[in-house]
Amino acid sequence: MPNRRPRPAARAPRAADTDKNQPLVEDIRLLGRILGEVIREQEGRAAYELIEQVRQLSVAYRLKRDAQAGKRFDKLLKSLSGEQTVSVIRAFSYFSHLANIAEDRHHVRRREVHERAGSLQPGSLDGCLVRLHEAGVTPEAIARTLQQGYVSPVLTAHPTEVQRKSILDAQRAIAELVEQRDALHTERERKANEDLLRARITQLWQTRMVRYSKLTVEDEIDNSLSYYRSTFLRQIPALYAHLESALPGHELNSFLRMGQWIGGDRDGNPNVTAQTLSYALRSQSEVALRHYLTELHELGAELSISARLAQVSPQLLALAERSPDRSPHRSDEPYRRALTGMYARLAATLHELTGTEALRHAVAPQDPYTQPEELLADLRTIADSLRGHHAQALLAPRLLPLMRAIKVFGFHLATLDLRQSSDQHEAVVAELLATARLCPDYSALNETQRRELLVGVLNDARPLRVMGATYSEHTRSELAIFEGAQEALRRFGKAAIRHYIISHTEEVSDLLEVLLLCKEVGLLQGELDSQGERAAKSALIVVPLFETIGDLRRAPAIMSEFYALPGVLDMVLRSGAEQDVMLGYSDSNKDGGMFTSNWELYRAEVALVRLFDELKQQHGALTLRLFHGRGGTVGRGGGPSYQAILAQPPGTVNGQIRLTEQGEVIASKYAHPEIGRRNLETLVAATLEATLLPQGKAVPASFLQTAQQLSDASFAAYRRLVYETPGFADFFFGATPIREIAELNIGSRPASRKATRAIEDLRAIPWGFSWGQSRLALPGWCGFGSGIEAFLGQDAGEREHGLKLLRRMYRQWPFFSTLLSNLDMVLAKTDMSLAQRYADLVEDKKLGKRIFAAIKAEFELTQSTLSLITGEAQRLSHNPALARSIEHRFPYIDPLHHLQVELMRRYRAMPAAQREQEPSMERVQRGIHLSINGIAAGLRNTG
Repeated sequence: MPNRRPRPAARAPRAADTDKNQPLVEDIRLLGRILGEVIREQEGRAAYELIEQVRQLSVAYRLKRDAQAGKRFDKLLKSLSGEQTVSVIRAFSYFSHLANIAEDRHHVRRREVHERAGSLQPGSLDGCLVRLHEAGVTPEAIARTLQQGYVSPVLTAHPTEVQRKSILDAQRAIAELVEQRDALHTERERKANEDLLRARITQLWQTRMVRYSKLTVEDEIDNSLSYYRSTFLRQIPALYAHLESALPGHELNSFLRMGQWIGGDRDGNPNVTAQTLSYALRSQSEVALRHYLTELHELGAELSISARLAQVSPQLLALAERSPDRSPHRSDEPYRRALTGMYARLAATLHELTGTEALRHAVAPQDPYTQPEELLADLRTIADSLRGHHAQALLAPRLLPLMRAIKVFGFHLATLDLRQSSDQHEAVVAELLATARLCPDYSALNETQRRELLVGVLNDARPLRVMGATYSEHTRSELAIFEGAQEALRRFGKAAIRHYIISHTEEVSDLLEVLLLCKEVGLLQGELDSQGERAAKSALIVVPLFETIGDLRRAPAIMSEFYALPGVLDMVLRSGAEQDVMLGYSDSNKDGGMFTSNWELYRAEVALVRLFDELKQQHGALTLRLFHGRGGTVGRGGGPSYQAILAQPPGTVNGQIRLTEQGEVIASKYAHPEIGRRNLETLVAATLEATLLPQGKAVPASFLQTAQQLSDASFAAYRRLVYETPGFADFFFGATPIREIAELNIGSRPASRKATRAIEDLRAIPWGFSWGQSRLALPGWCGFGSGIEAFLGQDAGEREHGLKLLRRMYRQWPFFSTLLSNLDMVLAKTDMSLAQRYADLVEDKKLGKRIFAAIKAEFELTQSTLSLITGEAQRLSHNPALARSIEHRFPYIDPLHHLQVELMRRYRAMPAAQREQEPSMERVQRGIHLSINGIAAGLRNTG
C-alpha cells in the first residue's frame, strides 16, 4: 500500500469562523440526518449502518489523521459487494448534492449578515459603486459606460455535465425549504418544514441519478433553459433595478444579456443540425413568452383600478377599448381590459413563433405582436398612466421588472451563437468552388491563393451554388445551418443570432470562408470591395477563436491582415462596428500548460487592443470585444470571475466582455436565484471597475520580461512531461476515468475529435475533467514549479534577487497575483494520496510508477515554489470560504474516490466482450458513473 497519510488541505479554522459557520454545520447535519433516515427506511438498517461506518472511518481518517482508521476504511471498501458499493456511492453522492445546497444557503446568509452590517463585499454592486465614487468616477461616467457596455455570460454545452434535470428540480425544491428554515420560529413550523424536506429527499433517493440513454442536444437545451426560469428572467431585472436606484435620473441601456451555445455549437458535435438549431430557438422563445404571459396575467390581478375611483390617461383608455374583453364585470377596469387584450396578442405571438398554446385564454388569441417593441409600447402606456395618476407605487413590484425583462430577453430569450471548426468550412467551400468549376482543388491552394480567390468570389454578385447540382450531405447540412440562421433573424429578431464563431482559426482565409457561406444564403449582402448600394453588410459578427499557443501568438497578425483586405473594415463598420475575438483557455492550456496559456492569452489581448486602437484612430468607431472561453477548472481558465476580470491587461475590458459558463459551474453559480444574482453582480462590478478605475502605473518591463522567462521554462517542462514522456498517454488513459467518462451518458458530444489515444485529438474538457476526478488536477499547476526553479537558478545571490522580484510581482501585478491565487486553490484540491490510488490502475506498473513519480516531483516543486513567493506555508490562507468548504466536504468525497478506483479495477479486469454478458458488470458500470457524478458535485468546478 502507498503512504496515504493525508496532507493538510487548508488552514485550521479559527474560533470566529466556527461561530459564524454554525448554521452551515447545523444545515449539513440536518440534511445528512434526514438522508440517513430515508436510507434506513428505503434500504434497511444494515445498509444504513454500513454507510454510517464508512462515513465515520472516512472522517476519522481525513480529519483526525487516524492511520488505523485508514486501514480499516480501505479494507471495508474492498470487501463490499456490487450492490453494497452502489448503495454507498449513491449515499455519498446525494450527500455531496445536499452539502452543496447547505453551502449555497450559507453563502446567501453570510452575504445578508455583511449587508446588515454595512460591510461592502468585493464583487458586489454596492461595493463597486462606492469604490468608483471614492475614485472620483461620476454617476454620468458610469451610466455612459453602461450605455455602451456589453456584458454577457454564455451558457455552453458541456460533455461532462452530469446532472439530470429531474435531479436539479428536486434540489431546487430542497434549497427553497432550507432557505425557509431561517424564517421559522415555532417548533410546529420547523417540524412541518422537516417533513417536507424528508419528502423531497425521499424523491431524490428514488430518482435515478444517471441516464440510461445518451443525452441528446434537445436534453441539453432543456436543461440550460431551466436556469432562465429559476434565475435569469427575474434576477437580471432585479439587478437593473438596483443599478437604476443607485444612479437616479439615468436610463440604463440593456448592457447585460445572456448568451447560449447549446443548439448552435457544432464543433465536434455531429448531433447539432439545422433541426436542433430550430428547436433551440423555438424553445428559448417559448420560455421568454410564457414568462411574459404569466406576468401579464398577474398584472391583471393586481391592476384592479376602477375608472370610477381613479383617473386614467386617454392612451390607456384607447388601449382598453381596442381589447376584445367585453366582460361587464370589468367594464370600469380599463387596466384589466387592456391587459386582457395584450395577453391575447401575446398568446397569438407564442403560437406564431413556437407552435404552442398559452395556458389560459380569457378571450381568443388576437393579432400577434410582430416585435418586442410593440409589447413594450403597450406596457409603457400602462406605466405612463399609473405614473400620471398617483399610482406610481404599482410600477416597481411587477410592471417595471417585466418591461426590463422584455428589453433584455426580447422574444428570443438569449443570443444563440453558431460555432463550427474551420476545416469543416473549408470542405464546404472546396465543394462549392469545384462544383461551380471555379477551382478544382481549393484545399491544395496556399494561403495567398486562397485569399485572392475568396475575395474575388465575395466581390461577385452571383451565388456559388449551381441549380440542380448534387452536393454532399455534409455541405447540405452546413448550408442548412446558415439558412436556419437567416430564418431565425427574420422570425425572432436580429439579437437571436449575432455571432458566428470559427474554431481553430489559423489563417485569414478561415474568416473569409465563413463570410462566403454567409453570402450564399443572404446573411452577407453586397460586395466586399464596393461602395454605395452594392457595399457589403453582414448580419452576423464573424468571430475567430484562437485556441492553441501557436494560434494565440498569430492572433494579432491574422486580425491585422484580415482588416487590411480591401473592403473588410468598411463592411464591419457598416454592420455595426463590432468585432468579437474569442480566446480559448482550455486548448491553450492542454497545448502549453497553465502558466504559458495564461501568459500567451495576456500577450494576445494586449496586442489585439493595440491593433484595434490604431484602427479606431484611423477610421473612427470600432468596438473590440474579447470573448473568454473559460471552463470551470483553473486549468481551463476557471477561478473567481471577479478577480479574473480585474486581472485582465489594462484597457482590454473597456465595458465589453463575454465569457463562457460551463458544466457543473452553471449549476453552482446559477441554480440558486440569490447566488445567481450575486454572480451576475460580480460580472457587472468587475467590468465597471476594470473599465473606470485608474489603471495605475504601466506594468514594469522587468515584470513582463520575467513572465516571458517563466513561460518559456514552464512550457518546456510541461511539454517534456505531457508530450515527450514515452507512455504518458497510456498513463493518462489508465490513471484517470477518461475511458469511463467517454461511455457515460453525460453529453451529446464525443470526448475525442478522432478515434485515437493522442492527447492532441482529445477534447480539452474531458481532459481536464478526468484529471479532476483522479484528484491530480494536473492542467491547473503542471510546469509552474519547474518554471520558477529554472528562473531562480542555482546561484544564491541570483536566487535571492529573483525571489524578491517574484514577490514584488505577486504584490503589485494583478495578473500574477490572480494566477497564483488560482494556483493556490487548485493545489488545495489536489490530493496525491488519492491520485496514487488511480495511478495504481495503470496496467504497466513500471510505467505507472515512473510517470507518477515525475508528476509528484513537479507537484511538490510547485507547492514549495508557491510558498516561497507568497510566504504562506498552508494553502488557502487567504480564502477562508473555500477552506471551510473543503473542511466540510472532502471527507465525504473520499469514499467515492476509493470506491471508484475499486470499481474501475473490477471493470477493466474483464474483457469487453465478456462484460456485456456478465450481469454484475452492469452494477459495476452504474457504480462508476454514480461516483463520477458525486465527485463532480463535491468538487463543484471539475469541468
